[in-house]
Formats: sequence, C-alpha cells, structure tokens
Amino acid sequence: MTSNPAQNSLTEDLRSAIDASFHDTLARLKELVAIPGIAWPSFDRAPLDHSAEATAALLRTAGLAEVRVLGCDKEDGTPGGPAVVARRPARDGKPTILLYAHHDVQPAGDETLWETQPFTAVEKDGRLYGRGAADDKAGIMAHVAAYAAAAEVLGDSFGLGVTFFFEGEEEAGSPTFRTFLEANRELLRADVIVVADSSNWKVGTPALTTSLRGLVDGTIEVQVLDHAVHSGMFGGPVLDGTTLLSRLIATLHDEDGNVAVRGLVAADTAAVDLPEEDYRADASVLAGVRLAGTGSIASRLWTKPALSIIGIDAPAVDVASNTLLPRARAKFSLRLAPGQDPAEAMAAMRRHVEENAPFGAKVVFTPGESGNPFSTDTSSSAAALAMWALGEAWGVPAVETGIGGSIPFIADLTEMYPDVQILVTGVEDPDSRAHSANESLHLGDFRNAILAEALMLARLNNEGLREQARAGHGYAGS
Repeated sequence: MTSNPAQNSLTEDLRSAIDASFHDTLARLKELVAIPGIAWPSFDRAPLDHSAEATAALLRTAGLAEVRVLGCDKEDGTPGGPAVVARRPARDGKPTILLYAHHDVQPAGDETLWETQPFTAVEKDGRLYGRGAADDKAGIMAHVAAYAAAAEVLGDSFGLGVTFFFEGEEEAGSPTFRTFLEANRELLRADVIVVADSSNWKVGTPALTTSLRGLVDGTIEVQVLDHAVHSGMFGGPVLDGTTLLSRLIATLHDEDGNVAVRGLVAADTAAVDLPEEDYRADASVLAGVRLAGTGSIASRLWTKPALSIIGIDAPAVDVASNTLLPRARAKFSLRLAPGQDPAEAMAAMRRHVEENAPFGAKVVFTPGESGNPFSTDTSSSAAALAMWALGEAWGVPAVETGIGGSIPFIADLTEMYPDVQILVTGVEDPDSRAHSANESLHLGDFRNAILAEALMLARLNNEGLREQARAGHGYAGS
C-alpha cells in the first residue's frame, strides 16, 4: 500500500512482533471467552467481576502500571457492570488515544443450537468459536496486542498517551455509561477514540464504520371497548382491539415497504452497495419474499429509517377465546438515519399514530428509549490514518461502511468530548453471528486488525494528528 521504505520497515517490524506473540494473544482470548460475564440483572454477578479482574490482569501484564476496576458499587446495588480503565500518560507533547471495547457478553441462549460449548473457545477452519470470541473480547485483545507490539517496536521513542476503557455493561444497554463518563471526564479525555465494536465489510476486506443509525422506541396501544365482550353477541358493528391495531400498524409503511411516517430523514447516499444475494443470504430471507423499500440496499440499511414491530400484547393462539379484545398494544423500534434528531423522530411517530387512529379508536402513545445516530468526519486526519492503516494491514483498500444498528453511547462520547475524533472499527465479519449461536472470529482478519491498530499507534506517536494526504486515503508521510 506504500512505497516508503521507512514505512515498509515499520509495518514489517510490527507484523513480526504481532506474529511472534500471536499464540499467546490467542491463548489470552480463549481464557477470556471461558468467563461468562453477563451484566443482566438476572445472571450471577460473580463471573462479571471475574471478567473485569481478568481483563485488568491482561493490562498489567502488558506493562500498564495504572490499572483500575471502576464503576458499579456492588454494596449499594448500583446497576451496570465494572469498567476497566488503564492509562499510559502522554509525554513530549504527543496526543492521547482512548481504546474502547467491552468485556461483558450476551447470554449463550439455547445451547442446543451451538455446535461447540459456548464458553469454551474452539478453533475450527480458521475461526475461533465461542460467546464473546468476536463481540467483544477480540476487541479487547486487539487493543492490548496492538499496544504491546507498538511499545516493543518503538521502544523509548513511544511517548503516545494511551488510555484503555473496557466497559462491563454494554450488552445490558450501558445503563450507567453517561454517569460513568461524567464522573471520569478527565480520566478518559483523549484526542482520538477508537471504538472496536463493529464489523468489517467481509472476510479479507477491512472497513471503517462511518455511520450508525440512531434509535427510538415505544408502545402504541389501541383502545376500543371498556371491557371484553362475546364476539358472537357483539361482533360486527365494532372491530376488536387487535384488528384495529393491525390496521394502524399497516399505515406505517407504503406499498413499496418504505417507512411512511412524515418528517423522518432519509437519504440514498451509501458509498458502497451490498449485492441483493448477499443480503438475502446474510439475513436468511426465504425464497420468493420481496425485499422492502426503494433505493440501494446499503442505503436502506444505513442511511434510511427502518421501522419494526418487535412485540405485541395479545392472547396466545392456544388460549384464545371467542372474545372481542377491548385493547391491544405493540412495541415499535425505529432506526434513525444519520442527521435525524431523536426527539423529532419520536414526535413524528406520535403524530402519525394519532392521525391514523382507525375507526376513531383511542390511541395511547408511550415513548420509550432514544439514541442519536452517528457519522464520522471522513475528512479528519484520524479517519484518513485509520483508512490507510486498515489498507496497509490487509493489503487491499479499506471501504467506508455504515451499520444499520445503533451504539447509543457514542452519542454520549461526542457530547462529552465534542472536539474528539471518534473512529469505529471492529474484528467481526458477516459470518461472525454476534449475539447468536455459534459466534465466531476469523483469525486471519483478527491478526490484520491488530496490525492495523498497531500501525495507527505508531504513526500517531511519530507524526501526531497531521493533515492527511487527500489522494487515496493516504496519510502524511506515506
């Protein structure tokens, strides 16, 4: 990717250091996978504490002297999980980079769907299987291994400030994240933040995640009767609550499947596109099912809103009686395009359901959670450095991608540190199955991710946040 002899030497020195320690890196990752640290209140707290302490021990082994486990107070029942923070202060006027990942994981779910034991890491066909192997314990190990390689190769010249922030409650929705940031604002202050909790474009092709959709959710209740009545005696002149709710839900999309709520931001601006056959395979779409929406598939996933009904309160079929239900309730989940204000989106949803109340039924709209979308300033020096480092490590150009999902805490980071440059990277790929059975990590891409981050650390140390070269996502000095 570069013809600079000095840079070629740095790349190869870092690659050699990473390769020499990769067996140990993988062993440490397997040890982390074996710890079922789940931050949900219904799970035993002890493994989560064990996970935090094991993560802290990794950082001490990597040479960090200032390592602390902070956050949740187990004595007073504060919600959330323990965060691990370690710091290497900057010297010689160099910048500081904050490296984020999370050590908590999703529950295993139905273990009969796993081909291996979920909390026993197993290597098979170039992948590592296990809960957390990809999301996000590989993110932790990518940060630690990249730091160790950079420190080894640069030696005494390594003066870059590095802060590690490994959250312990991300999979539980980060309930205390904002409070934690406010309490530790100066401890976590940095010039660049790398959030290693996303995915690459595909195996063999790296990506920088440049946009994330925001989120609002809530419930819609339709009320039509004061109480339930016999469907034979009273059915006909009045429609039941479930039928009326269904008619209201049907107004949320147009005939093509586009979201039909007025006032929502939508754009067909994705920089790359996803082939329909790939989307169908990844999403397990049944044969004959027509895809919804218009515009490119990537834009439908990243830069347009998506509205789903994720729950309905109604009697189960096996216990249903011949009754006109007086009311019915549904929970909606609305993903927001970059540039959308969540409060305006929530107001648009309320206006739509109230204006489309079927047959004059009473509609009760209850707002729920909200999170801001995110977009990267791709002209920033940090973004240019990341694109260069990813391409250098993989040997092919990196692509800019969006993610249809949301990482709401990034909005807290941008609000708390408005001048910081935030980069969203990751070690996953479309086959990683994060949150699902048989979660796995591609080991070749994992090794490349470590090299890419080590290159970023080394170049930030040597050059700081210099202006990027404009051509081909190069970086000054390439």
